[in-house]
Amino acid sequence: MILATLVVFVLVVIGFWLIPRVLSRTAVGHFLQSMWRDLEECFHRHQIYKIPKFNQQMQENQVYRKVLTYLNSLPSAEDSDFVNLLSGNNKPNEINLVIDSANQVVSDTYLGSQIFWKFEKDCLVLKMRRREKRRILSSYLQHVHNVTDEIEQKKKEIRLYINAVNEPENGRWISVPFGHPATIDTSVLDSDLKNKMKSDLESFLKSEQYYHRLGRVWKRSYLLYGPSGTGKSSFIAGMAKFLRYDIYDVDLTKITNDSDLKLLLLQTTRRSMIVVEDLDRYLLDKSAAVNLSGILNFMDGIISSCGEERVMVFTVSNKEQVDPAVLRPGRIDVHVHFPLCDFPAFKTLANSHLGLKEHKLFPQVEEIFQTGASLTPAEIGEIMIFNRGSPTRALKNVISALKSNTDSKVVPVTSNKKEEPFRLTHSVSVGGALGVPSGLLDHGGSVGLPPRLMHSGSARTVEESRGSRSFRGESIPTVKEIKKFYGLLKTKTSKKENIDKENSRHEVSVF
Repeated sequence: MILATLVVFVLVVIGFWLIPRVLSRTAVGHFLQSMWRDLEECFHRHQIYKIPKFNQQMQENQVYRKVLTYLNSLPSAEDSDFVNLLSGNNKPNEINLVIDSANQVVSDTYLGSQIFWKFEKDCLVLKMRRREKRRILSSYLQHVHNVTDEIEQKKKEIRLYINAVNEPENGRWISVPFGHPATIDTSVLDSDLKNKMKSDLESFLKSEQYYHRLGRVWKRSYLLYGPSGTGKSSFIAGMAKFLRYDIYDVDLTKITNDSDLKLLLLQTTRRSMIVVEDLDRYLLDKSAAVNLSGILNFMDGIISSCGEERVMVFTVSNKEQVDPAVLRPGRIDVHVHFPLCDFPAFKTLANSHLGLKEHKLFPQVEEIFQTGASLTPAEIGEIMIFNRGSPTRALKNVISALKSNTDSKVVPVTSNKKEEPFRLTHSVSVGGALGVPSGLLDHGGSVGLPPRLMHSGSARTVEESRGSRSFRGESIPTVKEIKKFYGLLKTKTSKKENIDKENSRHEVSVF
């Protein structure tokens, strides 16, 4: 009798231990757990908090983004009914779990309290017991903030945003991972000038309190100017990777009016780089939807103070065609010049593309550069890439390409206006071997510089570029082109004389 009682007792204990574990792995157990949780919560008063995706100014709510990142990191996220499996952006073989925002509930535990998050359309709902909110709410939100910062620091990836057609439900920006391999170090610039740019960017990152003490918005703006193919876009990619900032590439042709441009700026985030390329071409377009006033307000108007820790970058091919109001200090803090390729830049390209620090053909290349010939870094780089299997052949082809440009006319930039004093707060020249601060140069002027430096190979003008047919067509023809044209005329003349002679012989024979 005692033995039977003991056996029954053991079976009961095993049943109580085994049955919940079996049920927890079935739909019945999941249903019972959910019902018990709901029944338990019915006896408590709750506080509800909503976190919208956008604020009243239609800007992205940073709290929403942080909470979403935090919830996707919770172990309970894996137990959600619907979870998206997404590949990693930088690691295609990596699989990430992302909660589907379809009225799901995710639970969290903090300091012994149960907290629930519910996904709704364009918002997240926080639910906690009212009697516990004073004890845990503030510290819990700080906990979410700290955990999110750690996650973002480890998994920070730069994203490229482009402005799309106005879709209120999805916002104005569409983003993709930005995987451009360029860095500031890989740019074709003098090493000292690269260090100056890095120092300027690092100083900006640490200057929040300084800017606020001055009563200024914490942002900095750069103008990159020079012919096409000189590396402006690649340098922007290097700046973004150095700062670890997302890029917002503003396509002005898709903007409908000044107000639309302001709304677009409002929907950008902190720690971002706002890029406007080919600004000079857009300003010359008389049919543009955004006028000069709208551009100026976009650069440093009241609307630009609605977000901080931003870097604005504008590119132009020729800043002489840009209204001086656009270039004044405050709107543009740093001017960065990207000239045509000179010999020091060529050596940088040869080292990075061909692995050559020295070569027997380098003196010949330097001599050709001294005659006034030049190409864009993109053109020389393409020649080296195509001939990367044979460095010697690559250098010979570069020499041939430079020789074809030897007779090109160098048109110096002249200005009839009186030279103005230095008025840029900080200007850095990042082209050529001179390393002359562009603050000493105002629109091609030569304040305090000898003429010999102003007409050196590293201070070329846009008109020297042979990458554009519009410039080449307006320049004086080269000797090679004249010979080719003369040979064509000579061939046509010879053919015409032969035909005339044949006709004369036929006419004589007839009479």
